Amino acid sequence: MGGIAVVSNNVLSRSDKAFNAVLYLILAIAFLLCLLPLLYVVSVSITPYSEVLKNGGFILIPKRITFEAYQIFWEDGHMLSAYGVTIFITVVGTALNIILTLLLAYPLSKRNLPGQSFFMLYVLFTMLFSGGVIPKYLIVKNLGLIDSVWSLIFPIAIAPYNVILMRTFFRALPDELFEASLIDGAGETRTLFKIAIPLALPSIMTNVMFYGVMHWNTFMSALLYITDQDKQPLQVLLYGILKGSEMVDSVDYTAPTETLKMTAVVLTALPIIIVYPFIQKYFTSGMLVGAIKG
Repeated sequence: MGGIAVVSNNVLSRSDKAFNAVLYLILAIAFLLCLLPLLYVVSVSITPYSEVLKNGGFILIPKRITFEAYQIFWEDGHMLSAYGVTIFITVVGTALNIILTLLLAYPLSKRNLPGQSFFMLYVLFTMLFSGGVIPKYLIVKNLGLIDSVWSLIFPIAIAPYNVILMRTFFRALPDELFEASLIDGAGETRTLFKIAIPLALPSIMTNVMFYGVMHWNTFMSALLYITDQDKQPLQVLLYGILKGSEMVDSVDYTAPTETLKMTAVVLTALPIIIVYPFIQKYFTSGMLVGAIKG
């Protein structure tokens, strides 16, 4: 019997090894599929265009390096202005989003809240149905927000999905913690800041990631509400560059348009790539808890 058990364990071990090998192979292929386009964009942005043409337009490891395209963007006022606008709406907008989402999700997580079902239905309804582009534009216009960076922040101050995600996380916390806090004399506000928020950090960081990426990628709203070129965010500038916009044609440059396009893509995506690894652990745990518990 002991020999049979050993054989069974050995067979199971080989099966596990084979499964792990296939899994690692799939992950390696997925990694390469994600890495190669990024490597191509970066390589073209720092390679003299003559070298790119010699390699048939495809290059992964540059033999010669030039930062001429980056220097052009650095010296051009439109890129710096667009970066400033995008950073502002991302930082300020995300901070406002998190505050409002917390203030809405925490009360909705209380099972004894009067009218909770109605408010949750209202939040869910707004997630499934939108008023449309024209009504939203008219509201922004009547509020005097046209050509204001606040038009890129206020209309998306709260995302219903993020509220539901954070509310689910709050509901997963033990009720005993909040009951003990109330017995000790702490009010709801103190309980929120001293107990709920520290425990809900994974969910908060997940929402920070969602809101931050949403603001950083702001595009359609800027096309609708912003006509002043100095107030346009980074994604609109990138779109103009990729389409051969006035900004590219007006710059006295020697670098080809293709190199400028790739440089613009790198400059646009780089901040998100740098920030994401620092909040990845919170993002993963926040998504898992928000999806499983409740």
